[in-house]
Amino acid sequence: MPNQQQSSHPARIAVIGNYIPRRCGIATFTTDLAESLAAEAPGSEVWAAAMNDVPEGYPYPSRVHFEMNEQNRGDYRLAAEFLNINGIEVASLQHEYGIYGGSAGGFILELIGRLRMPVVTTLHTVLKDPTPDQIKVTSEIARLSAKLVVMSRRAAGFLRDIYQVPEEKIAFVHHGIPDLSFVDPSYYKDQFGVEGRTVAATFGLLSPNKGIEHMIAAMPEIVKSHPEFIYLVLGVTHPNVKKHEGERYRTSLQRLAAKLGISENVRFLNRFVDIEELCEFLGCADVYVTPYGNEAQITSGTLAYAMGSGKPVVSTPYWYADEMLAEGRGVITPFGDAESLSANVLGLLDDPVRRHAIRKRAYLFTRDAVWSKVAREYFRVFAEAKERGQRQPTRRFRPRAVLPATAPLPEINLEHLRRMTDTTGLLQHSKFNIPDRAHGYCTDDNARALVLAVSAQDLLSRDEGLASMSACYLGFLAHALNPGTARFRNFMSYDRQWEEAEGSEDSQGRALWALGVTVARAPDKGQLAAATSLFNRALPAAETFKHLRAMALALIGINAYLGRFAGDSGAKRVARMLGRRILRDFRRNATADWYWFEDILTYDNGKLAQALVVTGTFLEDVKMVEVGVKALEWLTEVQSADGMFRPVGNDRWYRRGGHRARFDQQPIEAQSMIEAYAAAYAATGETRWADLADQVFQWFLGQNDLAAPLWDSSTGACHDGLGPEGPNLNQGAESTLAWLLSLTDMYKLRAAHAGRPSAPLEAVGGKNDDLRKGVLT
Repeated sequence: MPNQQQSSHPARIAVIGNYIPRRCGIATFTTDLAESLAAEAPGSEVWAAAMNDVPEGYPYPSRVHFEMNEQNRGDYRLAAEFLNINGIEVASLQHEYGIYGGSAGGFILELIGRLRMPVVTTLHTVLKDPTPDQIKVTSEIARLSAKLVVMSRRAAGFLRDIYQVPEEKIAFVHHGIPDLSFVDPSYYKDQFGVEGRTVAATFGLLSPNKGIEHMIAAMPEIVKSHPEFIYLVLGVTHPNVKKHEGERYRTSLQRLAAKLGISENVRFLNRFVDIEELCEFLGCADVYVTPYGNEAQITSGTLAYAMGSGKPVVSTPYWYADEMLAEGRGVITPFGDAESLSANVLGLLDDPVRRHAIRKRAYLFTRDAVWSKVAREYFRVFAEAKERGQRQPTRRFRPRAVLPATAPLPEINLEHLRRMTDTTGLLQHSKFNIPDRAHGYCTDDNARALVLAVSAQDLLSRDEGLASMSACYLGFLAHALNPGTARFRNFMSYDRQWEEAEGSEDSQGRALWALGVTVARAPDKGQLAAATSLFNRALPAAETFKHLRAMALALIGINAYLGRFAGDSGAKRVARMLGRRILRDFRRNATADWYWFEDILTYDNGKLAQALVVTGTFLEDVKMVEVGVKALEWLTEVQSADGMFRPVGNDRWYRRGGHRARFDQQPIEAQSMIEAYAAAYAATGETRWADLADQVFQWFLGQNDLAAPLWDSSTGACHDGLGPEGPNLNQGAESTLAWLLSLTDMYKLRAAHAGRPSAPLEAVGGKNDDLRKGVLT
């Protein structure tokens, strides 16, 4: 029965490996796993990416969405890009030596090293004596994987002891098997023409390491006591063996049987069967035999299937058999010893009570290996992989050198901002780097864009389009102000319909911030007048604000406004009132170990400290400045690690006394910290604030937990956050503005730090400009 907790399952999963109708054990396993995952979670999409060993590929079922030529390195990179773009949430890699190209199968690293989702790798082989290349590839697969699945306890030990894989990264999950009934062997014998006979069976792709010759050599002794005994060998020759040796091995087995005079007691079924016929084949066996020639086999699907169908197994002691057949679940016989093999088979045939006890123990032991339960275990591992990624992200990007404080800053590129702006205003979201009209516009983002447009005009004095952009964003705010309530509406659909009568307090505060900055900095007299009028109409609402961020945003805007109109007594009165409220909440909430305004750190945190610093500076309130500075110091300590900026993640944020979320990290937090540091530098003159701003700025450039750059030098866009597997591929308005505002703040802060006015720059991304990359690549 499918698991009912669908919400806990990834929406889209990709399995990577060989796939039917390709004929090999990995193809069968990958297909069975994909189908079982899909059956367990009907609400999830399960895709497959399949490896081709022939140029023409295979006629795959619809579940296969991507094919790779195993020897074409470029295909692996394209597969990663395909899976990333299509929003795969978990990748399940099936690893076996020989199915991927490159030395020791190293091409697969090109794929998983580029994936932006947790990778769970199932290791079908774990070598005890690997070559240096095999150690290198396996170790890198282990590093890039959030979890490693093994199908035997010994394999887990090898990973720990030989490859130094941490215990917590390893998960044991049984090799999946079909859920078969415990039936009498006689039920299916007529379907294979062996009714009335005692049957031993082996199935799988035929190759010399299967040791079939040892069972044939044991046959004469068995046939003496049981003339009706027949040995059925089901399976085609392994494709790789057939490619190089043809049917030499099968022919040698047939000749051996003829030489021993038992040709009538050995039958080769030279075909690849579907799961239904395979189950019937297993059902007809009285004894199952795996006479492999050496110990180095860590997993065997054929053995798991045989035990799952309730067969008494006689096997050589290869690693997987030694583990699975322990505690009386089967019979172990020495390698290459036909005499012992015949004695052990006869021992089962001649003791039906023992034989039936063994088959029952084997059947009961493998109930946890049926595919439905295995699928549930994989979903559990997927959840652990995601959780592990939050705690210990995998670096998939090459570390970036820190940009020296003396190095030129990247150019201000407004191409993506212009792309996201139309005649109405700035669109909220993008899908990848394409504007997403489905979500329309919002006051929040148009306010941020207005701050950027008016703040950048002294830096980009040659960009005539900036004045038009600021007029567009200011016009949006003017239309957003509801004349009946003097409150801003926030969300507008693409067809220009307001979706609410009044926006959130945050959007009110953000609009006041933008209008105050426009009053302070706009060079255009008409925009100055319009912004002043809107500001004064909207300011009274700030007196009713209850949320700290709304108060802080309004305060920052009021202080910018007072930079031009310092004599406005009404604005000063509101500034005092809001500053005192924030200070009051700080004193109520702060303790020595939690020196903050609230019980939780969420988003845009720097604005709270900045508001007290700028307000205290204007009002000449030393205590207010001191609290703002001390709170900013504490926030810096919380959001710094390993010599770099590490903002609080948005996955449940960071509550006092609780767990601090590491992801997803948001560009808006970096921008708020840079602006707060600039305010602290202006208030105190201490150079440490400029240095800290530079450290946070490096987060955008790749000095972060994943060494992943967030900005796009070709368009001036910024990715929508940093997750445990890499940057979010979308590039919306909020994140792009966070980058551009941070960049303009850094230009001005460096100029102030150097004691000179900001020098005009040439904008990148104008309609007639050649696109140029920033100085960092």
